Amino acid sequence: MAWPNPFRVRDENTRTCWGYTFQLTDEHLTPDKTHPMKFSYDLLGEQALDRLNEISPPPRSALPRNSGRCAEAGDKTEVLPKRDLYVLLREHAANDATLGRLWREVNTVPEWVDWSQIARGQDVFYRYGGPALTGLAFQSLLGGMGANRVVETLARTGGFSTKVARHRLFETTQHILQCTRSLESIQPGGAGFASSIRVRLLHAAVRQRIMKLAQQRPEYYDTEKWGIPINDLDCIATIGTFSATLIWLAFPRQGIWLRRQEIVDYVALWRYIGYLTGTPTESFATPDRARVVMESLLMYEIDPTETSKTLASNVLGSLEAQPPQFASRAFLEANSRWLNGNELCDALGLGRPGWYYWALMAGQCLFFMALCYTYRAVPYLDRRKITALRKIFWTVIVDGKYGLREETNFDFKYIPDLHKTTHHEEPDRSGLTRPGIERRNLQALLLGCAFLGVSVAVGYRVVGGLVRHLLGAGA
Repeated sequence: MAWPNPFRVRDENTRTCWGYTFQLTDEHLTPDKTHPMKFSYDLLGEQALDRLNEISPPPRSALPRNSGRCAEAGDKTEVLPKRDLYVLLREHAANDATLGRLWREVNTVPEWVDWSQIARGQDVFYRYGGPALTGLAFQSLLGGMGANRVVETLARTGGFSTKVARHRLFETTQHILQCTRSLESIQPGGAGFASSIRVRLLHAAVRQRIMKLAQQRPEYYDTEKWGIPINDLDCIATIGTFSATLIWLAFPRQGIWLRRQEIVDYVALWRYIGYLTGTPTESFATPDRARVVMESLLMYEIDPTETSKTLASNVLGSLEAQPPQFASRAFLEANSRWLNGNELCDALGLGRPGWYYWALMAGQCLFFMALCYTYRAVPYLDRRKITALRKIFWTVIVDGKYGLREETNFDFKYIPDLHKTTHHEEPDRSGLTRPGIERRNLQALLLGCAFLGVSVAVGYRVVGGLVRHLLGAGA
């Protein structure tokens, strides 16, 4: 929910897109500037993938993840060991020109990287951990389904059915956690560094697959209309949803405002991650530049379609009634509307929850604000919270019984196919057996109201006493 600004001055350059208001400047991108980026992409990553496939061909029996993750009981197909493209790249970089170029590029730290700043940017994620994960799920991912070109690629992977969308969301979160787990993790050779390279090669594999299918059947994917799959503009938008969108949309709508240095540090972190994944980094050279790009994409890239509605519904369906939060559909929709606004959520076909669920969202924001601002104000508590959340998030998302249970290597499992796309599916509600996050938010709301009531009563008595004292003294 966007907070109104009574001091905003509106003029002929004021624009409002999907509930977000800003001033249009000469720095904002225009469709003429963004159009070429729809047809440029990470060529070196794709060339490296070609060489890796020649060195270690992918198994012909590979199945799409949504149909092959759990084999049928009678399936006698031999289970082959998984390829690790990062390990292959590392092992063969010294003996292959193309692989060597990619390996030298990613291991060359850009001159604009300041490791102490990167470490501070990592801390920002955990300092605001609860609002960050909420924003990534309901604003960056679900709100991002309004990007009509991007969803055409996502729908063709089959990875956003209700059965696997939650797993895929956790895999993306694993990448974020690996990139923020420690400074060593994101530096060359670390786990976050390696996962970023794997994601880069995975994007190349998806792009190649869709383009080959489009050559066989042009109506499968309209390149002229949607651009090359996972192009430079798409990658810029993705890094933006993890950084700029959180800073200027998701956080403020939850009552969280970052300090200026935190914004600078967090954008710098994601600029480096973008560098590793093959994304053009000029758009994140400064926070102001990142914000301008985000606003430009809001104007020209967000235009929900029927495919957008299908994927958004399936994302909510995959989270509904699932542990550990056990959230109802109405509460998930309240999250979505609070973070994205009614206009976008109406365009995505989401339901309108009642006032009770809006009240629960208010309670959630009060909980986040109290927790984040209190711990941020005391350096000792701040460090303890950051350390604790690093462990908790990893346990819940990756190691826990309700999470991935094991680390993913971002191998090519959601494979596009001519006969496969993503359709609307009904959610599995079997998990909603006990109260979860909604009870916590109700308690936070009641405590907040009680605190407000006590504060008003105490303030009334204090002010009344002062007034009586002054009147008495004057007499």
